[in-house]
Amino acid sequence: MKIEHIALYVNDLERAKDFFVRYLGGVPNAGYHNARTGFRSYFLQFGDGARLELMCKPGMDDAPKPLARTGYAHIAFSLGSRDAVDALTAALRADGYAVASGPRTTGDGYYESCVVAVEGNQIELTV
Repeated sequence: MKIEHIALYVNDLERAKDFFVRYLGGVPNAGYHNARTGFRSYFLQFGDGARLELMCKPGMDDAPKPLARTGYAHIAFSLGSRDAVDALTAALRADGYAVASGPRTTGDGYYESCVVAVEGNQIELTV
């Protein structure tokens, strides 16, 4: 068994897609639009076969997203090396994204950073 994909509702679908394409190498499909409901989505494919579905539709509730909350905490991307984690973290910081933690080695041995991006959702960058 494997996880087929993760889905994330967003307000600005194009901006969210562009983030994952620009910084994490996602390859989007052509997109989907249901004209009756206003629902739109993209599937983004990543190098190892993992997929992320980005979705939006009119009238969604956009509750605050404190970093410590129940529910999904972050999406983690393995970049392959500590240098890659450091470099992408620095690039995201320079582009105005808030770095919530790291880069650092955690108590359980992960080298990671967490960046608050894509409408307040955390993206974890790890080796």
